[in-house]
Amino acid sequence: MSPLRKFRCHADVVRQIPSYAALYALVLLAGAAIAMPAARVAHRSAPSEKAKGMRSYVGFDRNDYPGDSAMAELKRIFAFTGYWVVPPPGESNNSWTGKRDVLRGMGYGFLVLFQPNAKNPPGVIENANGMGMRDAARAIAGAMDNGFPRGTVIFLDLEQGGRLPPQQLFYALAWIDAVNASRFRAGVYCSGISLNEGGSSVITAEDLREQAAGRKIVYWVFNDMCPPAPGCAVSNPPPMMSASGVPFADVWQYAQTPEERDRTARCAATYGADGKCYAPGRAASGAFLDLDVADSPDPSRGR
Repeated sequence: MSPLRKFRCHADVVRQIPSYAALYALVLLAGAAIAMPAARVAHRSAPSEKAKGMRSYVGFDRNDYPGDSAMAELKRIFAFTGYWVVPPPGESNNSWTGKRDVLRGMGYGFLVLFQPNAKNPPGVIENANGMGMRDAARAIAGAMDNGFPRGTVIFLDLEQGGRLPPQQLFYALAWIDAVNASRFRAGVYCSGISLNEGGSSVITAEDLREQAAGRKIVYWVFNDMCPPAPGCAVSNPPPMMSASGVPFADVWQYAQTPEERDRTARCAATYGADGKCYAPGRAASGAFLDLDVADSPDPSRGR
């Protein structure tokens, strides 16, 4: 999936002047091209399973950077790691800042993550577009500051399950459009779990895809329901992406910390007694984490 090439000249200007003001100017220009859907957009045909590789790669993500020595030890197990370009949920600082070159030198691939500004949730649709573009500018600036190359996929962290409320949908689409209009590519981390809403089954990733009206989005889905998830386990070979339940997803998070006990009852023995998922053999001094699988050892193309 190639990044959008619109506004290339503006992206080049921003690279020369890597300031927040310049980046916000870029996303405002991108906003002029945004056409928000007024109603649900249905696919003309059911999505089909995209071509998948025969090999899967296992990685992990966590909020706090565990240290260089721990990351070196974890690299013996994992192909890629999550990487926050802004402070992760619940944190005021970002311990991942400046670690890309260190991790790239260890051989890691990346899942580049962006957390929306929790202090300014999009309360109404009129504000959602502007908030989405402002947050996109923060995501772009964070990725540039950490040295990620052109074409890197930045994943927007959307943790709510089910159908997105209208204001959150419009926020997400504005963010996606602005990131896609930059030197980077837009991805979304969202639920791949089926929820019953009003008598119908809704999977966030599928609903967003339908509402996105053909926008280019890379999907990272979470589904820790056992089965299909194997629990907090690293197998050889790893789980296949086709088991995630979302055929168009590029990344599957199959174990979370802490575990959701209503979803992991059938694989509870794979988690710690405290409900956390730990690295195999308590590697890296017992680091707890989330487990992911992808068809690529560098799902964000961030090397």
